[in-house]
Amino acid sequence: MEGPVTLLSLFLSISYLTCSVARIDPHGYQADMEFIKTSCGVTLYPDLCFQSLSPYASTVHMSPSRLAQVALNVSLRSDRSTSDMVVSISKENDTSPREAAAVADCVETVGDSIDELQQSIGEMKHLHGPDFYQKLGNIQTWVSAALTNEDTCMDGFQGGAMNGTIENTIRKGIVGVAQLTSNALALINKLS
Repeated sequence: MEGPVTLLSLFLSISYLTCSVARIDPHGYQADMEFIKTSCGVTLYPDLCFQSLSPYASTVHMSPSRLAQVALNVSLRSDRSTSDMVVSISKENDTSPREAAAVADCVETVGDSIDELQQSIGEMKHLHGPDFYQKLGNIQTWVSAALTNEDTCMDGFQGGAMNGTIENTIRKGIVGVAQLTSNALALINKLS
């Protein structure tokens, strides 16, 4: 009789495990991933969007506002990392005065971008009620300003006469951040 009892025990264990997993993720992981992929279709950089947001599928659960908030957080983290890199470059002694000025300007504009993204994230937490569109407008303005500041960072590097390594390193970081911020703005615009 040991065989049937063991099979019954195994069947009950699998049934319990299956039910437990269903309770943990009632929406379904694949549906969450598909939601992110479809949502990223409205962005200028859909592959980057999906790559950067898909790890948060279980947090998003097919919620457009949560997806936009996660996109803002991803952009903010990238902005902070890029800011740290630019600050590190600004401390190097082998930069020319022109390079040092351009890097200092970039540090300032990226700092402004970080502030604007933080304001947007704070406002996203309260994005409901009768003043929804006013709050959404504020968020759109701040994220647009953050994107402009990220682009402005590179203005000081125009016209050559710069260390190509410094310019390329900063440009790569800023372009990545700007693409993430652009994606976040597209997802925010979709909320209206």
